[in-house]
Amino acid sequence: MKKLLPVFVYLRVPLVFLTVFGLVEYCIDSGDRPAFIKFPMVFLFLVVFLFVLIAIEITLKAVNQVMYQLMTPEEKAKKEYDDSLALKEKDWYKNLMQKLTRTQPIEKEGDLLMDHDYDGIKELDNNLPPWWLYLFYISIIFGVIYFLRYEVFGADNQEMELKIEMAQAKNEVEEYLKTAPDLMDEKTVVLLTEAPDLDAGKEIFTTNCAACHRADAGGQIGPNLTDNHWILGGGIKNLFHTITNGGRDGKGMISWKGTLKPKEIQKVASYILSLQGSNPKDPKAPDGEIWKDETATKKEILKTETTASTEIKK
Repeated sequence: MKKLLPVFVYLRVPLVFLTVFGLVEYCIDSGDRPAFIKFPMVFLFLVVFLFVLIAIEITLKAVNQVMYQLMTPEEKAKKEYDDSLALKEKDWYKNLMQKLTRTQPIEKEGDLLMDHDYDGIKELDNNLPPWWLYLFYISIIFGVIYFLRYEVFGADNQEMELKIEMAQAKNEVEEYLKTAPDLMDEKTVVLLTEAPDLDAGKEIFTTNCAACHRADAGGQIGPNLTDNHWILGGGIKNLFHTITNGGRDGKGMISWKGTLKPKEIQKVASYILSLQGSNPKDPKAPDGEIWKDETATKKEILKTETTASTEIKK
């Protein structure tokens, strides 16, 4: 009876279960967590599936035992004899190998001898193994299809597919950067005008910037931030870049990218720009040049020039 259930039967349950488990994990997108942990229904399915596998194995074992008991003594003896045979001696194995190799019995070896004779070494005219022939035919079909697809009809080859995927990935990254505040840079930053954002920017400015620029941004060690003169350019993008990377080498402001997050730099830069034209008391003399936004409308440029003229008269 021990030979009635070969060893592989006991391995069948874990092998089948692990195969299904791997397919489930591969097909279900669960992020950085296993699917059976993230989705309770997947865990329930796996538990039920394992239970069914075990039940099937128990049922098959019981059926085999009943069938064995119903056999006649002659059938039992034949069964035990078949089970005692080595794998290569079993009929099904011999039939399978015959279909895969089409080898001739050794008794017919004389009929297969060819006229070739190399130092006593003779050659047999055996048939090519079917598995080899099938692979050869498949490779021919594959080669024809490949040639027609890429050389005749001009389908995208590997290099072109790579370029397309890289371009697509670049677009996806750019779209992601537009909505990812911690990955913001001077190319994607936009001016904030809502009161909560400006209040947060004011708090950041008071904590980190007032020591050099004064609480009213009129300028002290650092330049006046309320006029239209900028050393490294005005506007939200230039200001974001300056705060992030620092001012001029050796005599400018330090880089704040190691202290402030991109979203915080956006808020403090927006707050600073909201102070334009506030005319604090005793401001520091202008530094740099008057900056004009090349993308601004004529109306906005005229307003900027009017504000600058008013400051000069004062």
